[in-house]
Amino acid sequence: MSDTVRAGNLITLHYRVATGDDTELVSTFDSSPATLQLGSGELAPPLEHCLIGVSVGERHVFLLDANQAFGSHNPQLTQRMARTALPSNASPELHGLIEFAAPGGDRFTGIVRELDDEGVLVDFNHPLAGKPVRFEVEIIGIL
Repeated sequence: MSDTVRAGNLITLHYRVATGDDTELVSTFDSSPATLQLGSGELAPPLEHCLIGVSVGERHVFLLDANQAFGSHNPQLTQRMARTALPSNASPELHGLIEFAAPGGDRFTGIVRELDDEGVLVDFNHPLAGKPVRFEVEIIGIL
């Protein structure tokens, strides 16, 4: 059994994700550690890539620019929609999420950026697109 993280490993770790200005988005350091299967989609691929080669017991901070993290914000992934085009169960709120069904049964989510009586502006970019990310990890174990 290796003591260095490799693709496909099941690992236990503490992690913290913050914006480039260190605004914390999520952290397990003050609670129970997480157990994640690499390659399963539980952790975003750019963050997962940072873990490869880290040894058990090590703590690292990775500073990722926007392109290394979730890419730049793509204005083509922002769409103005009439309220009548929204899913029937949607009750849009500014900065809230709306889930849509895609052909084939997949689901995708957008963030409401603007809202008025006629419609909404929905942003389908990743919420961290265009932003640098600070990713802090401590590898506890490889299962």
